Amino acid sequence: MSAHVLVPVDDSDQSDAALEFALSEYPDARLTALHVVDPAEIRGGVALESFSPESYGNLQDQQENRAKQILESATRRAEQHERTIETVQMVGTVVHSIVTYAGAHDIDHIVIGSHGRSGPSRILLGSVAEKVTRRSPVPVTIVR
Repeated sequence: MSAHVLVPVDDSDQSDAALEFALSEYPDARLTALHVVDPAEIRGGVALESFSPESYGNLQDQQENRAKQILESATRRAEQHERTIETVQMVGTVVHSIVTYAGAHDIDHIVIGSHGRSGPSRILLGSVAEKVTRRSPVPVTIVR
């Protein structure tokens, strides 16, 4: 049985399903919800001609607020199951951050949604879940 389960979270239905699965299937495990803010996604939202330190700062603030909302939602979901969950926010590339966190924090298992992106961005960027599975130092469960 896993003692410490990591659940990467974003605002997708697949992420919600992964969190719900972890809460149900690992009732005695310590759970950590991890949200990663990727700086590339912040820069990608700014047209080159309109890029300025102020616009970057505004987008960064928006991403920070979004991350806070996502982690608060994970906490509320855990409370509905009469559970507690640790929440962590990191800044970095998503796959690297998840794998690095798992290796550095005594994680026994990762439960991740099948994909958070859809359409062309999923094809271009590949599946985060697939990359985490290949690089993870611990077992990974992918939830659809």
